[in-house]
Amino acid sequence: MDDDLVGTQTPRRRTADPHEALVLLERSIPGLAALRRPTRAVIDWTGLEDGLGTGLPADYKHLAEWYPAFAVGDFLLVRLPEPSDEGSWLQATRDTLDVLVDAWLEPGLGLSAHPAPGGLLPWGESCDGDHFMWTTTGRSPREWTVTVASRGGAWWHYGGGAVQFLAEYCNGAVEPWGLPPIDLDVPPC
Repeated sequence: MDDDLVGTQTPRRRTADPHEALVLLERSIPGLAALRRPTRAVIDWTGLEDGLGTGLPADYKHLAEWYPAFAVGDFLLVRLPEPSDEGSWLQATRDTLDVLVDAWLEPGLGLSAHPAPGGLLPWGESCDGDHFMWTTTGRSPREWTVTVASRGGAWWHYGGGAVQFLAEYCNGAVEPWGLPPIDLDVPPC
């Protein structure tokens, strides 16, 4: 694979507040709010985080508490744990980590998979085989950024959180290096 680290895109302002990030996402994807749960889901974050050996970003946890897994434009699947089925999410995450190690992470790229320090931890994927991950560097998950691995070999970073990345990819504020323009239709999963 001809992997190429393209660069880093930095948001004008990093949205650290989980509620604010979710509002930005809902504004960026017109049909998303129709999938919103009527009440906040109770997810076993302690079990998931213990199973991963790390905490998870608050924006992602907030998104999962209000939304089930969803796809944007039949392209980008946002993987979210479901209440009482957290083990399936944890296993899928471990399986994706195995794929990253075996097929995607090549020497010279300077990237490794979680649980290595600063390792990549997946949170989404596309139907074309692109991967969306956190780079787990910083003092806490709040500081994690996004790394995109496109099927075409372009790797790049986004200097914000996953929910802000989704919003800015969908509203056009992020240049989709190696990714197609996204259709904002949100079909039920």
